[in-house]
Amino acid sequence: MRIDVFSIFPKLIETFAGESILGRTRDRGLLDLNCHDIRLGASDSHQSVDDSPFGGGAGMVLKPEPIFEIVEQVKPKRPLFLLSPTGPVFNQMKAIELSELEGFSLLCGRYEGIDQRVKDHLIDEEISVGNFVLSGGEIAALLVIESVTRLLPGAMGNSESSEEESFLNGLLEYPHYTRPWNFREITPPEILRSGDHAQIRQWRKAMSLKLTLEKRPDLITARGGLTEEEKKLIEKTWD
Repeated sequence: MRIDVFSIFPKLIETFAGESILGRTRDRGLLDLNCHDIRLGASDSHQSVDDSPFGGGAGMVLKPEPIFEIVEQVKPKRPLFLLSPTGPVFNQMKAIELSELEGFSLLCGRYEGIDQRVKDHLIDEEISVGNFVLSGGEIAALLVIESVTRLLPGAMGNSESSEEESFLNGLLEYPHYTRPWNFREITPPEILRSGDHAQIRQWRKAMSLKLTLEKRPDLITARGGLTEEEKKLIEKTWD
């Protein structure tokens, strides 16, 4: 997969993307991540990328010229997304959708905003990562990149890792335990060392449903509520 990122701080992306899962995914040749400095599209000696807004007001606005110029030079993979609070909120289903593409590109905003002509005539879509304000789109871009690339075949090492994660089926993930079995006289549910994998899967589904119902009931509502079978699964007593 090829991902192009346009930013005035490309090193923020490069540094993070050189570590952990992203770094390994790049090393394996599964991800071709290219970071482009918007300043290189500027025509003046100071590489200016922002200016004061027409009509007055606080803050600075990213200019259209350098953004159009660098994007047209690079000819990135489409669609080109702008990280923006006005876009639809990014979620796991969108991550899955993007992971099935050959590639896509991200434009990181900064300062007070970005010239509307960029939105109207250059980008394909907008993406928001939540109802809050960031100083720039770089953190949002990293969120999108990691959530998408970890879904690529071979990125996680264990294919089951990405198949059982939170939100994949509209539910939060079940609780996890590891060694030691007895930690300060606190032990995991006995079923986890029963060897009965069918029952363990049922327990995990029940815990996933119960946890989602307690902590994110909105997710249960969004999937149309609980089925009768799911209600019985939650109410079941697990040894």
